[in-house]
Amino acid sequence: MSAQIDPTQAPDAPAESVASALADAAFVRVVCRADGDALAAGGLLARALRRTSVPFHVRAGSFVSMPDAPDDDGVLLAVGTDVPNADATVAPDDGATSRRAYEVAAALTPAGESGPDPVLALAGIVAAGEHPGAMDGGLLSVAEETGAVERRPGIAAPVADLADGLAHTTLAHASFSGDREAVTAVLADLDLPAEPDDAAHRTLASLVALDVAGDDDATVRAAESVERALKPYATPDAPFTTLGGYADVLDAVARERPGTGVALALGHETRVPALEAWRDHAAAAHRTLSEGHTGRYEGVHVVRATDAVATHPGRLATVARLARDFRSPEPMALVIGDGVAALAAVEHGAARAASAVADEFGGVDEGAWSGDARRAVVRYDADAPEAEIIAAVREAST
Repeated sequence: MSAQIDPTQAPDAPAESVASALADAAFVRVVCRADGDALAAGGLLARALRRTSVPFHVRAGSFVSMPDAPDDDGVLLAVGTDVPNADATVAPDDGATSRRAYEVAAALTPAGESGPDPVLALAGIVAAGEHPGAMDGGLLSVAEETGAVERRPGIAAPVADLADGLAHTTLAHASFSGDREAVTAVLADLDLPAEPDDAAHRTLASLVALDVAGDDDATVRAAESVERALKPYATPDAPFTTLGGYADVLDAVARERPGTGVALALGHETRVPALEAWRDHAAAAHRTLSEGHTGRYEGVHVVRATDAVATHPGRLATVARLARDFRSPEPMALVIGDGVAALAAVEHGAARAASAVADEFGGVDEGAWSGDARRAVVRYDADAPEAEIIAAVREAST
């Protein structure tokens, strides 16, 4: 019989209550939503469990199945999503899951041992679309005071190689995104020094900002959204060179190769395979945004996914976010694949629309969805007419 601690089942349960339930567990199964924020949160909690000598298992997925309740004194912990039978949930209605997980991990850490990693928590917060200093800013202050992060000009990328970073970041969509050869040609024209100084980093940031905002297909939101990719926080002791780059890799690997993402969040040496997943993910997402057929409907901007993305929920989700932030003149972006779609809303409506599509077109066993008010993915009968899917999204999101 699973340990049932009612106060911990609320998404905003007190950190101490959740930590107490985890510390007393014989085994903890951690189920994370497949995104960078939830992955970082799951990593923070699992690392704390390791320090507490509580055995655990972590998995992540776009569509969380309905696991059986753990036996004996085991605890099922849902992170970033609601899971039936969960004994505890870390998925706040407002704000990043990583911030809440950091609080739980701090409460769980034994006295005298080092606390949870603030850089991993901050990377999760950035992956959630928030500024690292959002809310009370305490985490960012701690990281700055210890030298774990330092603000500098330039572009937020996970690698020092400028061409690699510019081609594969998913924090922005520029004319050269996804095309390393095009980026290399652009950099050659800039004639930057081999070791970029602050002036070179500023030149690079200006190039990206102007390219994004000056694109004929860019929306007003594009000029605001590109700010996520500028003026990064350097992270000298982290696996990746900047906080935004760390967040970008976490989100990409969570959606592209969740198993590798879990290993990364747990602190294992997976930098190389994580970067490979990041490059593959970015190249496919940018290509679909550039080449996919689009349509504009009242309230919804539709992108038809390319073959490399059409059956991949994680890639679809990234395309939807990029479309919302850089291409959609409407408040909702919908990316349609083959029996799978992703939604990204400027303010709200994504979860409601995904739920409506799953209910109406899911068939007997195929319907499922996961997400929140701003981002969601949905699985449905691949034979469902596209026009009816679009109509259902329009109706549910308005």
